[in-house]
Amino acid sequence: MKKINIFILSFLSFALVSSFTMTATLKGRWQFVGGIYNGKKEGAPVGYTLQRKYDDSHFEAFVIDSNNNPEKYEAGNYSLKGDTCIETETFSSQPSKLTDVPVSYLYSIRNDTLTLMATLPGGMVIEEYWKKSK
Repeated sequence: MKKINIFILSFLSFALVSSFTMTATLKGRWQFVGGIYNGKKEGAPVGYTLQRKYDDSHFEAFVIDSNNNPEKYEAGNYSLKGDTCIETETFSSQPSKLTDVPVSYLYSIRNDTLTLMATLPGGMVIEEYWKKSK
């Protein structure tokens, strides 16, 4: 009986760990589906979408209006180390205190959803959800 319980516990632990994926790249397109900012839940915006495009070491962020016109609002570099994603914004269409400042996010990918969690340099605590676009 003890061997069966150990087997079940081992299997459940493996299943839990394998449901979260750490990858070497975030390559692809991701659409914002909501987040939590300083404890306040917010859904995806209405009337436009936010999308991020990642290659092996860079990202670009776009606002896409209802006519499907993209406007780049942010770009930069990123690297993954274990469960940490370090992003450095190198371009912002708006004045930003984060340009050239590395920000470390705890990240995970579960199924088709990327979760980014961090405390930003200004103190805001964020948890964002981005769904992989096809």
